[in-house]
Amino acid sequence: MEEINELVNIVNGWVWGPYMLVFLVGTGVYLTLRLVFIQVRLLPYALRQAFGKHEDGDDHEGDVSHFGALMTALSATIGTGNIAGVATAVVLGGPGAVFWMWASAFFGMATKYAEGILAVKYRVTNSKGEMSGGPMYYLERGCNLKWLAIAFAVFGTVASFGIGSSVQSNSVAGALHASLNVEPWITGVVLTIFTGLVVLGGIKGITRAASVIVPVMAVVYVLGGLLVIGGDLSAAGAAVERIFHDAFTWEAGLGGALGGMIRYGVARGVFSNEAGMGSAPIAAAAAKTDHPGRQALVSMTGTFLDTIVVCSITGIILVMAMNNPGFLAGDLKGAALTTASFNFLLPGFGGYIVTFGLVFFAYSTILGWCYYGEKCATYVFGEGFLHTYRIVYVATVMMGTVVSLDFVWNLADTFNGLMAIPNLIGLVLLAGVVVKETKDFAEKRKKGELP
Repeated sequence: MEEINELVNIVNGWVWGPYMLVFLVGTGVYLTLRLVFIQVRLLPYALRQAFGKHEDGDDHEGDVSHFGALMTALSATIGTGNIAGVATAVVLGGPGAVFWMWASAFFGMATKYAEGILAVKYRVTNSKGEMSGGPMYYLERGCNLKWLAIAFAVFGTVASFGIGSSVQSNSVAGALHASLNVEPWITGVVLTIFTGLVVLGGIKGITRAASVIVPVMAVVYVLGGLLVIGGDLSAAGAAVERIFHDAFTWEAGLGGALGGMIRYGVARGVFSNEAGMGSAPIAAAAAKTDHPGRQALVSMTGTFLDTIVVCSITGIILVMAMNNPGFLAGDLKGAALTTASFNFLLPGFGGYIVTFGLVFFAYSTILGWCYYGEKCATYVFGEGFLHTYRIVYVATVMMGTVVSLDFVWNLADTFNGLMAIPNLIGLVLLAGVVVKETKDFAEKRKKGELP
């Protein structure tokens, strides 16, 4: 077993190593240039499409609204990475890692946009009349690379059992046991029941739950974080100043820390917003829309909300605490460090903001990843495998609360990273299609054919 774990660690180091991060960010830079900085030009319009009041016509193909598709994607995206992942980046890479997290998100918005366009353009209707789409479909139908599509789907299926279910439920159980002394098995039973009730309803059930849970949890966490930041604006300003200073500090570069800072900032940013990983377009494919470009813009806002908004709250508060000589972090890391930082700056209440966020962020991730995993599994094994997959997935939720998950975490993290390789290949090969669809959408809007 030790040999297997060592092998997984070696592969994991390669998957999340510098070459992969360059591939991820480089694809985002390439798409940003091809799309003429669409994440800057059309972000206001994209946010209006995501949150504005407009009708999703019944004559449009799709299963759920633009908002519902975005919430489903965000349910899987906003997770432990926004709390524990940011803290890991700051501990390993220093405060400047937050800046590189922002940088990866900026270019990741173009990546997420491209994923959204291809997801809708190459989606298919299954035997139940539901939409199925994502990297496996645009790799097969757009690139004629069936073997690569199968590889992505296999990686996604395996990753879902870890990064989507057991690892998340383990985080919830740990947080509730530490904060409220709730026994892990009790958390497991409750999570398993609620997960089963929701996921049996398929995409529509998951979307209904996500459309309630995601906005509430995000607003509570962001408002709680702003309360902490607003309590000492001068300290918050100093934290932002240090983030920018350390991101480019010459001394850090001479010490070899600059490379690590960029690596951990980019890696944790990608882990949090999943731009380029290929998971979010699976949800985007279910949207009712009149043009691939419209849903792509909505998908793009997910990266903005996840990293530029939510992760920034966590990162600034962590640096605020670190700047204070009275804050003793000791050996704390991950979610424990974030909790301690919130509690230090907002005594008696701050820690509960993190606990609330962690519980609901993780639970929403469980729901979103079930949809991702089942679409990957049925692509490989057929639609008859759907019920078996859901039963196994729900069982791993319970398993995650009562067993040690070091090996499972490493394995899931590895397969999660492996998903990016075929997806990025597809994005690069189909960049011309993305540009063409983008121009078509712009022309139709200019002519008044589309709102």
